[in-house]
Amino acid sequence: MMVYYRLYWTLWILSCFGQYLGQDLQFPEPANRAVGESVVLAPDNPPPTWNISAHWFFNSSPILGLTPGGEPAVNPAYKDRVRFNSSTLALELRNLTLDDSGIYKLTVTVSILEILTGETSLQVFEKVSVSLTGTEESLIEGDSSANISSEGTSSITSVEWMKDNSPLSPSNRTSFSPDNRSVSISPVQRSDSGEYQCTYRNPVSSETAKLRLIINYGPEEVSIKGPDVVDLGVPVSLSCSANSVPSASFSWTFNGTDTNVNTDTFIIDKADLTDSGDYECTALNSITTRSASKRHALLVHGGGGGGGGGGEGGGLTTGAIVGIVIGVLVAVAGICGLIVYLTKTKKIPKPTLQQNKRPSEAAPQRRQEPELNYADVSHFQKRDGERVTLGSRSEPQPTTEYAEVNHGAKSNAPPPPYGSQVSNSTYAQVRK
Repeated sequence: MMVYYRLYWTLWILSCFGQYLGQDLQFPEPANRAVGESVVLAPDNPPPTWNISAHWFFNSSPILGLTPGGEPAVNPAYKDRVRFNSSTLALELRNLTLDDSGIYKLTVTVSILEILTGETSLQVFEKVSVSLTGTEESLIEGDSSANISSEGTSSITSVEWMKDNSPLSPSNRTSFSPDNRSVSISPVQRSDSGEYQCTYRNPVSSETAKLRLIINYGPEEVSIKGPDVVDLGVPVSLSCSANSVPSASFSWTFNGTDTNVNTDTFIIDKADLTDSGDYECTALNSITTRSASKRHALLVHGGGGGGGGGGEGGGLTTGAIVGIVIGVLVAVAGICGLIVYLTKTKKIPKPTLQQNKRPSEAAPQRRQEPELNYADVSHFQKRDGERVTLGSRSEPQPTTEYAEVNHGAKSNAPPPPYGSQVSNSTYAQVRK
């Protein structure tokens, strides 16, 4: 009878709790928390909790124990920091410290034939903090090197660098330390100016620190804006600019002499002839100690007698310009009058009228002005019609000779001997 009773009790226990035999307790993914936070560790498949005993361990050290029908017994080291749920077998840890990182194990005794176990891990991290420090001295383009270092919590999993919200990558001038916590740029260029960002991360937090670098350069591309030529008495403003970081200071000279003007603008209230000359603007960078200059030539046009000392400016006065114009006009008028006079006094012959003009058009002209015509007298005709040739065609042709014959004019000189004054191709000039 006793053997039968024991067998019956064993079968009943197996029928009730056999589903848990050989099965471990399952936990979610390992937990990650920050210092000072809380965490709850609980199995996903807890067994029925009546008449059981349960124990929680941390790295083999007991945290608490529960016996059937009793209250949990808590290790004094965890007093006021733990809470146990006897229904879900969940363990809550509060005010976590870095020392709480490790392996947590739960053991549940259902019966003498059944013991269930399961474990999980907890990683406690400090909340991330980070700060940046950079090169203290001024950075000059082409001459200086920049070093940026980060400092912060040690419990980090990644470090990320960015510049102006874009990833910062290694290059021929940019290098990173082996732990990625510092960056070096050598030599610096103006393009390296900007905001640098370093981000620390761990599973529970992240933080970003920022540092701005200023690269000093210049001055370059000095320019002067202003008029080249102005009238006497008008105001003049010359403005000087330069590409420079920090902003450049300016000084002005006039024809090589210091003007004691140390602003970017040179102002002349009323331009004088003595203001004509070369203005030079010099830009100076106080950090780089570099300088650059630009010249600007100004010409002042003066009015009659105004301003004095007009010869230094190199310009003509208004009165001089008017005098030149009047003189040119008088000279042109005199030349035209001389031409008319010579023409009317017959010292300059007028060209003959075109042959294709009608007689009615040419006649009035002949009445007003005598005209020169030429006649071929290489032969003449006698009264009886016989033709007499003057000279021989076979003879070499002499030079052409002219004789002036005026109609209606009488001559007291005797005629020359025949053949002495004309020859082949001889012409007489006849004035009608």
